[in-house]
Amino acid sequence: MTQPIDAPAWSALMLGLAAMFAGIGALRKPGIWRTMLDEIEGSPTLQFVCGLLELLIGTLVYLANPWVPADTLACVMKALGGLMIIEAIAILGFCDLYTQFWLRSLTHMHRGWATATMLFGLALNVAGALRFN
Repeated sequence: MTQPIDAPAWSALMLGLAAMFAGIGALRKPGIWRTMLDEIEGSPTLQFVCGLLELLIGTLVYLANPWVPADTLACVMKALGGLMIIEAIAILGFCDLYTQFWLRSLTHMHRGWATATMLFGLALNVAGALRFN
């Protein structure tokens, strides 16, 4: 008999890997996130593609994870999926305002955001990995 897939564990592991290595990349190449945001701000096509991609990933994370109050990881992952959906909608509708917020923040807090992103990814990796036997 096959066991069901543990969606919260896999969601945490995959999002954790993405966040952790995005943080590592940003620490290795200071200013790369600012360059990326400048490119996104200047291209309506990139704005649309980024918004749709985040909407797709956020929706998949949201739908794959059940809301079970006894399962903290499932609830955290469902909430993260919902936040990704909200951010995707902000990118699709208000990218010019949204990117300005991040550009101002990244100007003087680049290392802090990169470190926080890396640590958040590491925490998701650990939480997801602990669920596997």
